[in-house]
Amino acid sequence: MAGKNAALGSSKNSDSFTAVKAYLLLYNSVQVVGWAYVLFLTVNHFISGKNVATLWDVVKPTLLIFQNAALLEVLNVALGYVRSNLMVTFLQVMSRVIVVCGVLWATPTAPLSYGLPMLLIAWSVTEVIRYSFYALNIIGAVPYLLIWCRYTFFYALYPIGVTGELLCIFAAQSFIGQTKQWTIELPNYLNFTFNYCYFLLAIMGTYPFIFPQLYLYMIDQRKKVIVNPKDKKHS
Repeated sequence: MAGKNAALGSSKNSDSFTAVKAYLLLYNSVQVVGWAYVLFLTVNHFISGKNVATLWDVVKPTLLIFQNAALLEVLNVALGYVRSNLMVTFLQVMSRVIVVCGVLWATPTAPLSYGLPMLLIAWSVTEVIRYSFYALNIIGAVPYLLIWCRYTFFYALYPIGVTGELLCIFAAQSFIGQTKQWTIELPNYLNFTFNYCYFLLAIMGTYPFIFPQLYLYMIDQRKKVIVNPKDKKHS
């Protein structure tokens, strides 16, 4: 009887694991398609001879959907579906959500910045590679070329993306400083004050501290994953 119960428990765990893998495979595959579409919209926009002034209207619906869908990654870590640091995952996802919803979507000037195409291209290429890596890793079929791209393209994509984000945030805070959008001033019945312009400036102030750490972390990871042929021969 005990053996039968153990077998049933093992079967349930196996079914649950399979369901989680299927869910993660679906999620990552959908994100690949979504970000590939963002990249297509961005590149096609400029190939068609249009300028940055109308780019946001083109990419807005798709970008809002797929960037906000990344909030599921926080849930995936919290539920134990993915092994990762919960706080780090939360901060990484929320930083992007703030840029999309609290900067680009919230102000009319940020999408006019040339930072928009920079972050769109950097984000979309990065995410297509990253989610493709995750999806194929689930089924154990990651080609070496994809591994190389994941741990090499960041050299250029990270600085481009960060520069784009900073340019958009700067454009947004300038507008908010004039209009006092989303700003709460005293006196009010809550006796609470909040300056959204200062909030965005504070976020900009974190970049010089956080970006170098992430960049050096990726360089360190690349050394571990991408083995130099000479080093491999001597090992």
